[in-house]
Parts: sequence; structure tokens; C-alpha cells
Amino acid sequence: MKRIRPGSREFQKIINRTAKRNLRVENRVRQIIEDVRLHGDDAVFRYTRKFDRVKLTPKTLRVSQAEASGAYQNISPSLVSQLKVVIENVTRFYRRQTALQKSWKIRDQDGVMLGKKVLPLDIVGVYIPAGQVPLVSTVYMTVLPAQIAGVRRIIMATPPKPDGSVDPHILVVANLLKVDEIYKIGGAQAIAALSFGTKTIPRVDKVVGPGNDYVTEAKRQLFGVVDIDMVAGPSEVVIVANGRSNPAFVMSDLSAQAEHAMGLPVLVTTSKKLARFVKKSEIRGYIIVVRNTEEAIEVVNQIAPEHVEILLKNPNKWLSKIRHAGAIFLGPYSPVAVGDYYAGPSHVLPTGGTARFFSGLSVSDFVKSSTVISFSRKALEKAVAPIEEITKLEGLKKHCDSVKIRLDQKEAGRVS
Repeated sequence: MKRIRPGSREFQKIINRTAKRNLRVENRVRQIIEDVRLHGDDAVFRYTRKFDRVKLTPKTLRVSQAEASGAYQNISPSLVSQLKVVIENVTRFYRRQTALQKSWKIRDQDGVMLGKKVLPLDIVGVYIPAGQVPLVSTVYMTVLPAQIAGVRRIIMATPPKPDGSVDPHILVVANLLKVDEIYKIGGAQAIAALSFGTKTIPRVDKVVGPGNDYVTEAKRQLFGVVDIDMVAGPSEVVIVANGRSNPAFVMSDLSAQAEHAMGLPVLVTTSKKLARFVKKSEIRGYIIVVRNTEEAIEVVNQIAPEHVEILLKNPNKWLSKIRHAGAIFLGPYSPVAVGDYYAGPSHVLPTGGTARFFSGLSVSDFVKSSTVISFSRKALEKAVAPIEEITKLEGLKKHCDSVKIRLDQKEAGRVS
């Protein structure tokens, strides 16, 4: 690992890290999106043949119930049992969030009623990558908060294997969660199909889930046509440790982060001895030595990482000081991996410094709200004066007229 100083040019590069724009990818994705928009299923089938080497038809595009049920024969029963335990953990966490997503209203003595009507999205698309290994954890980390929010219909898209099937592990998790529909499509064409809808694939209100550069770029370009969770980049962790921290734990967690392609492991420490120990490793990442824990926390806030681990004796003491992080792991027995797979909160988290203004995926990402306003005549009379002043200033006289006419008895007649 490479040691750098706070404030150095390399440190600034970490702070200012963002997903680099690739014009070739942008242009290719733009072409794919337009092709799918214009030609629907035909374009989807063409790109699936080209990129996945699989020939699909309208009948084979969607995973059948027989395929989903048969997937259980290809995985171990013990894995199914463990998946049920994990699903219950995640479900328990998100059920606690539903109380924050309720409709509400208030009234006053003048007859004003104000409120908010909160409703779940109608239909959500979940994208699940399926490269060399099946990302089964992403299935339950994206589907469960949507279900608990009350989303009526959940559509999954995942790339097919060369034989035209879908990885059985992904199918089993989706089946356990009762995902409504699963389609064998991947890449930018999948995001475009979900966003516009085709003859076979329904149009969704929101697309969530990670993917490669093409998937990420498609989500970025289609935001506005459809809502998205976030534009995610490479995974990252910042570990705050000192001379009393277990060096084996530190090394293990840095190594785990380095397993991710382009992952960013960073150690922030007050211990020069620990820094020397970690520097000897072949892990690709950075070490930042600081004067005290206060400076360490400030470095964390500047980096705004996806994950931060506080491997200190009294980690709770520093929790209130951390302002920018996707997920915070406190103490020696809370590695990032327990959050990735088991604890409860979704592992779909902001990266690239976007934890300064983004949050991890939650129930609130799958609901929308409408404000509700009801005024009595008495309340409207009180509102005339300020409305008149402001509309006059903004040159919108008829806005004010629409208020005054309701208070003018001569004009408040009926159409004969």
C-alpha cells in the first residue's frame, strides 16, 4: 500500500474521485438506448445475440415458473436455509423504516388542512449482474426494501448464461422473495427496455441495482425517463485504526476491499507502527497517517466513503462526528462483509464521494408523495394580502385574481 499525506495531490485525487467519463461508452450506450426505444424487443434480441451469444424469442425472454422452481435442484438445501435467515434479517430492518413513510395531515382553527399523501411506486425494475459469479446478495438487498415499501410489481432483469438459462442461485433467491417477473436480458439494452417498455417487457417507474460501465452509463442517460437509485462506481472502504487496533483485522478488511475490481481501500491511522506494517503488504490502496483521531475523522468526512470502519476502543464516541459515509461500521466485530450480506441495511450505497449528498438504498426510495392542501374561505381571506404583494412583484396578476374571485360574492355564481 502507498502512504500519502493529508492535503497532498494524491489525497486530493481521492477526494475528487468520480467516475471518469468514457466517450466511447457514452456514445455506444446512446445508440443502444435509441435502438431499443425505436425497435423494442427486436433490438433487445439483437443485442442479446451479440453480447451474450444467446438467441431469445418472445417466449423464452421471460423466465418460466418451471425454470424458477427447477432451480432449487441445482443448489444446496443448506444454502436455501441460510438465505431464509438472511432474508429475515433484512426484512426486520426495513420494517422499522415503514413508520417514517406514512401519509399525514394537520388542521388549524381557520379551516386549513395540510398534509402529505405517501404512496409506493407502481412498478420497479431490479437489475442483477451475472458475470463470473452470481450476485445473490444484490437480489435481496434491492428487492426487499421495494417490497416492504409496498411496490405492486417488481421486475427483474439479469443476463442469461451461454445456454440461455439464468443462474439457479439468482432464480432461487428471486423465487423465495416472490419476484413477479424475471427477464433474461443484461447490459444497457436491459436498462433501456425497462425504462421505455417493449411489447414483452413492462415499463417501470424506477431502475435499481449495480452493473458494469454500460449499465451504469445507461442509468445515467435514462435518468428522467425513469428514476434510478444512483450512479455507482467502484467499491471503497476507509478504516480508522490506531496502535491498539488488531492489525490482523485491519489487513483482512483492506484485503477484502481489494477483491473488488478497482476497489479503493484506505487506512487512516494515528499509528506509524501500524502504517509500516500495512505498507509492507501488496494490497493496492493508500495509508494516511494523522496526528490524532479528530484529524482521522476529518479525513473520513473529506473522502466521504461508501464504507467506513471505526476500529477504535470506543467507536461510538466518534459516531456523531462522522458526517459523510454510506455505511458506518463500529468496533472490531463489525466488518464491512457483515453489512454486505447479513446485517440488514442494503449494501447498495453511494460511492465516489457522493455520500456527501446521497444515502444508501432504503424503503423511502420506493415511495413518492403528493402534498395535500385544503383552505376554508376564512383561511383564504387571510392569504390574499401576501399573495397579492408577491404576484404583483412577479408580474402574475391572474394568479391573484384566481384567489380574489373566490371571495367576491358577485362573481361566485354558477354556470346556468
